[in-house]
Amino acid sequence: MLDRSPILQSTLTCPLCGQIASEIMPTDACQYFYDCTGCRALLKPLPGDCCVFCSYGTEPCPPVQINGGKDSCCG
Repeated sequence: MLDRSPILQSTLTCPLCGQIASEIMPTDACQYFYDCTGCRALLKPLPGDCCVFCSYGTEPCPPVQINGGKDSCCG
């Protein structure tokens, strides 16, 4: 039997300064904004992504993990 529980921790990497931060993702929504802990930049998702974790994280957001792809998230 497959475990369908989403991974809740993702490591974000700022594209501007390279700061790395481990964060817990919300399970019921996508996170659209993130304040970089290094340079204080306000990160937003890249075009086509639903959240900052899908754009800059090591794991996609839980809704994408559960629903099987970015097209099925937040829509």
